[in-house]
Amino acid sequence: MFALATTDPCADSEQVCNTALDWTGNDTAAEVADVLIGTPLAIAGLVLLGLFIRWVLHKLVDRLVLRAEEGVLPNRMGGRFARRRASTGEGSMAREVNASTRRVQRAKTMGDLLKSIITGVLIAMFGTMVLSELGVNIAPIIASAGILGLALGFGAQSLVKDFLSGIFMIVEDQYGVGDVVDVGEAVGTVEAVSLRVTRLRDLNGTVWYVPNGEIMRVGNMSQNWSRAVVDVSVGYGEDLARVQRVLSEIAHDLWNDDDFRGVVIEEPEVTGVELLAADAVHLRVLIKTLPNEQWSVARALRQRIKARFDHEGIEIPFAQRVVWHREEKQAAEVSEDSPVT
Repeated sequence: MFALATTDPCADSEQVCNTALDWTGNDTAAEVADVLIGTPLAIAGLVLLGLFIRWVLHKLVDRLVLRAEEGVLPNRMGGRFARRRASTGEGSMAREVNASTRRVQRAKTMGDLLKSIITGVLIAMFGTMVLSELGVNIAPIIASAGILGLALGFGAQSLVKDFLSGIFMIVEDQYGVGDVVDVGEAVGTVEAVSLRVTRLRDLNGTVWYVPNGEIMRVGNMSQNWSRAVVDVSVGYGEDLARVQRVLSEIAHDLWNDDDFRGVVIEEPEVTGVELLAADAVHLRVLIKTLPNEQWSVARALRQRIKARFDHEGIEIPFAQRVVWHREEKQAAEVSEDSPVT
């Protein structure tokens, strides 16, 4: 006689099933216990483990972000103290505050990016493990994920390009929120920077959405410091040495003005004659300012130059046209052309 082969309803790794089988000796009871107790416990354990790993990794990211922010003046001293120090005319202090603020923004942005990547990877890993506990065959899922990755790599190249460009822009700190940039087709103030697109608002209020992968070059007009370039035109009959002396006095008064301390970070420079045009001589004044302050400083300087030039009697030339009117010659030409009767 042949003995009937008995099949063990529980696998070696199914502890709940094996325990129920030992207690009851009933295969059905062991399978039911595994479904009602073992599988939910395994899923709960995977979820808790995933949340714990996520919590630990996020803590490590937060520690790295805080380490990147060490020595940042706005956080350690407070905004009021930083503004008070900047208002004393200490340009280096103002530049350090601005650079430190940018480091904080860049560190937080990279921290958020790393947290998002960690969360996505953990959800994919533990989600697959949960499906495996539910009895789903995950081999086709893994194979499909590989095929889907290849399809996305070939079919969504522009999207991948945008994401990679966005990552490098953030890491390299090419620009940040509040900067005035020129990205080719659009020029304006950066309102938002994401991994895929950069949002700008131009002077007219138009909002531009520029894909990061389409940005071939970036001109940042407000990173670390800016410079106001003011060209002044005077007539050819003016004493250029006197004009340069007056411009230097105007620029020096602006440098010492309490309203511009902490905004103008270096002594202004009068470079001299820049151009001999057809109707005027052009001189140039350079003023180094805080980011995004060059336009307001340039407007204030032009207003002071106009008022001082009027007081000093220095001519600011304007377009003129000379019309020659020769009545005698015209009369002679008319008499010659008239017929003889």
